[in-house]
Amino acid sequence: MGPTMQDKSPLEITDKIFYEDNDFDLTKVQSLLSTTLENADDGELYLESTKSESFSFDDGRMKNISYDSTKGFGLRAIAGEARGFAHSGEISESSLKRASETVKSVSKNYSGIMAPAPSHGINKPLYTSVNPIDETAFKIKTKLLEEIDSYARSLDSNVIQVSASISASYQAIQILRADGERSADIRPLVRLNISLVVEKNGRRETGSSGCGGRGKYEEWINKDRWKGQVKEALRIANTNLNSIPTPAGEMPVILGPGWPGVMLHEAVGHGLEGDFNRKGTSIFSGKIGEKVTADGVTVIDDGTIENKRGSITIDDEGTKSNKNILIENGILKNYMQDRQNARLMKMQPTGNGRRQSYSHYPMPRMTNTYMDNGTTDPQEIISSVKKGIYAVNFAGGQVDITNGKFVFSASEAYLVENGKIKQPLKGATLIGNGPDAMSKISLIGNDLALDDGIGTCGKDGQGVPVGVGQPTLLMGGITIGGTDTN
Repeated sequence: MGPTMQDKSPLEITDKIFYEDNDFDLTKVQSLLSTTLENADDGELYLESTKSESFSFDDGRMKNISYDSTKGFGLRAIAGEARGFAHSGEISESSLKRASETVKSVSKNYSGIMAPAPSHGINKPLYTSVNPIDETAFKIKTKLLEEIDSYARSLDSNVIQVSASISASYQAIQILRADGERSADIRPLVRLNISLVVEKNGRRETGSSGCGGRGKYEEWINKDRWKGQVKEALRIANTNLNSIPTPAGEMPVILGPGWPGVMLHEAVGHGLEGDFNRKGTSIFSGKIGEKVTADGVTVIDDGTIENKRGSITIDDEGTKSNKNILIENGILKNYMQDRQNARLMKMQPTGNGRRQSYSHYPMPRMTNTYMDNGTTDPQEIISSVKKGIYAVNFAGGQVDITNGKFVFSASEAYLVENGKIKQPLKGATLIGNGPDAMSKISLIGNDLALDDGIGTCGKDGQGVPVGVGQPTLLMGGITIGGTDTN
């Protein structure tokens, strides 16, 4: 019996997908690529094949089932700060030749020195190469959503609406360089989402929960896991039924572990991406070696965590993913870099060159970004607050990376008085400045958690899967926008 697809390396799997199945001659492709990039500083041919599917169930019936399959390439040449980029959904020698004519114009009359190939080496396998779409039967997926609906309604008669969805994708990529270096990755991704509406005494509230990561369906849709997600969504919805208006004003804020790390991702993480700092538009520009947060704050971006949503064995330029310490004990240590910005800033690529698809060019992006553990027991943090807000979950937010100003809406928050967690709050909004808020962190918990695998980050019109996380922490003097001004 011969080797299965799972036994083969990513390079072997992608060779079949892109060359054998497309009558695409590797020798000719490599020759054309070398000619295209002969005067450039850098560049690559990025090949991608992605299969994806989604199932959504709402109000007692299946609402949508979709399946998509795409295949194409992106060809890029870099000359100094300039970039030539062309893409096509047709993988053929003729389409590559047309793209080559467009791309190499950026390096016309330019004499660059081709940057050495990424040191991608051999990274440890971070996730399976099994295709989750093909491995799990259609009936199992549709039945699962019906079971989720039935189970949620059986738990509480106040449940009036259940929305549930599952989705998966299977992305195969191969990256070719002018010097003949090739690298590849196989990236499965699964996600489960559940949202409930409860009604009691004429009041309606919602609660949602989800999970996912890089792996097989069975890892994310087994009975214990999905039942736990239903219970969590119901807990949040019922909590919100008892919520009171949020007091407005400036007060201490306790952030819970895990998903509240999305605030760190937005308010600090984007400002540490290399392109913003090279252009001088980030509030962190030129501050490496300087103190930018309170003591004890260590911020890490780590693309090497097994099975996590934001993990990548290699980035979309072929650089091996890394565990990058960005801020250490309050001191700015590094930026997240792709190859172009790293070269222009005379720094090293960090494995953060990411793109949404073959039709997009790579740029510095986060993977799994989190604040590291502190030493304080979470209960001690809560007990230390005379009056404040305990924010456990966020619905969304926005930040201006030029000045660090942010606004975040809490989907689950509580009033804290005299060291005790009191009533749940409705409409809590956190308003502040990222670096300023980070400088006001006074206590850091020892309960670091990463989110359950639901994050997607947007930048310049591109979305990529990411992870966030943090321990419980206390920040002083954050402006709270609320509806109760008494």
